[in-house]
Amino acid sequence: MARINLLPWRESLRKKRQRDFGVSIAIALLAVGAGAAGTHFFIEDMIQYQNKRNSLLNTEISAMDRKIKSIEALEKTKAKLLARMDVIQQLQGSRPQVVHLFDEVVKTIPDGTHLVKLTQLGAEVTLTGEAQSNARVSSYMRNIEASKWLNKPNLQVITNKNDKNDGMSSFILVAQQVSPVKDSADTESGKSGIQAGQ
Repeated sequence: MARINLLPWRESLRKKRQRDFGVSIAIALLAVGAGAAGTHFFIEDMIQYQNKRNSLLNTEISAMDRKIKSIEALEKTKAKLLARMDVIQQLQGSRPQVVHLFDEVVKTIPDGTHLVKLTQLGAEVTLTGEAQSNARVSSYMRNIEASKWLNKPNLQVITNKNDKNDGMSSFILVAQQVSPVKDSADTESGKSGIQAGQ
């Protein structure tokens, strides 16, 4: 005798397929969620690692900036100290020159001439005085030209004072202070250079 299945097999098959599909979707969702969570944690870990590196770099940069500022401050201090040393050396070098200048002023001034003012700016010496005649001023200029410590006399002003009727002439004379030691050293080096070239 033939058996006929009267159960709704199609309905049960459809339910089974729906159930399998639901399970597959759930597994897929879990896999996607796990992947997303893993990616999120990985990215967070990388961000934290990079932040730590950035923090370390910032700390090192700050330390380097402090060192650079310290070096710059030391360089400024060094420059100031070198400038002071130069000034001290110049003062020590110019101390004998002042003595020679006054000595030379006394030696070169002729009779019938006297100074009322002497000023110096660098190597330039301005001599203000009075002379009995213009010839005395000319003699003074020749004496300066022959001096070892003064040269290049330049007469700026000469006026005859008639108000006192004493025949005195006022003058302003500019000369250059020189160092004969330097000049002789330059001359010697020039001579040796000429001999070497021959």
